[in-house]
Amino acid sequence: MTQFVQSVGRLLATQVCRQSPQCPFSTTSCLHEIRKLARMRVVDNSGLGRAAVAAGKPARVLHVYNKKGVGTIGDKVLVAIKGQKKRAYIVGVKQKQAANVPRFDSNNIVLIEDNGMPTGTRITVPVPSLLREKKGDFIKILSLATKFV
Repeated sequence: MTQFVQSVGRLLATQVCRQSPQCPFSTTSCLHEIRKLARMRVVDNSGLGRAAVAAGKPARVLHVYNKKGVGTIGDKVLVAIKGQKKRAYIVGVKQKQAANVPRFDSNNIVLIEDNGMPTGTRITVPVPSLLREKKGDFIKILSLATKFV
């Protein structure tokens, strides 16, 4: 009987919290997925990326170029950075990954030009080695990286 009372109490508490604007706790889990308006960290040494970090305004995802709309390592995204639209590749994500796929502390991107050339000349963080097997213009990005995970 006590388990039933406790479960009904939790149910009522979550319903009250959803209706009350001053809820003492959150009822939704934290999302680490790369979706629209997700904040990303530029990990190359491009001038645009360094200026965004210095201003404290991270790059924001505007569009993910895949069918699901959720980005993962190796996906191409359109980001807004310093008032400009730029394309980038995701090279690290916070979300839980499959076995033998590294998980990072932040969501990392490398900016590229419209023709596929990377904007920077050096990548400052380790890059996952599974990018070697994916399709796309990763050869140029992998040649800039010095560390692999």
